[in-house]
Amino acid sequence: MGESAPLRRVVIVDDHGIFRAGLKAEMAGRVEVVGEGQDVETAIAAVRGTRPEVVLLDVHLPGGTGGGGAEVVRACRDLTEVRFLAISVSDQAEDVVSVIRAGARGYVTKTISTADLAESVEAVATGDAVFSPRLAGFVLDAFGTGAVEDVRDEELDRLSAREVEVMRLIARGYTYREIAGELFISIKTVETHVSKVLRKLQLSSRHELTRWAEQRRIV
Repeated sequence: MGESAPLRRVVIVDDHGIFRAGLKAEMAGRVEVVGEGQDVETAIAAVRGTRPEVVLLDVHLPGGTGGGGAEVVRACRDLTEVRFLAISVSDQAEDVVSVIRAGARGYVTKTISTADLAESVEAVATGDAVFSPRLAGFVLDAFGTGAVEDVRDEELDRLSAREVEVMRLIARGYTYREIAGELFISIKTVETHVSKVLRKLQLSSRHELTRWAEQRRIV
């Protein structure tokens, strides 16, 4: 009998230690976890320090300049041998599009089974693109001839993933208090995010922000 193929070398990036530990345990014997990261800075360091074949990357990460997982991908673009597979609880179009635009090769949600995730890692390692079924349409829309071509890349790219979340809820008519409850953050933090969004998009009011989001169909 021939020797089995070596396991794919993987870095796991997520800001929740329990999730990283659980994923590492679930994937034992399927991949070789060579590093971990919990925020933008530690993720970049782990990827550069270990040069894995695949990075399992959460989209919403603290640290850096607020760009989350997409910021990690952009910071490691020169490592052409490293491929990124986003794995997130979010199935929102802007999260999918932002990380794929940055250079990730796939995007799956955390509801994926261990077996399917292992297959996805292998597929991405060999150069294929992998998406959870309902997310593929977002990518086709964004990079084909689809519904989100009205979104101006340079404007959305100014916002962090958290700022986009706050913007969407503002546009849906949520109060600051309701947003704070929805996102488990303080009202003061909501106010800070809104101020940053208005400044980055050069808007002057909540009404203008709502109209901006509606025009781009990201409400």
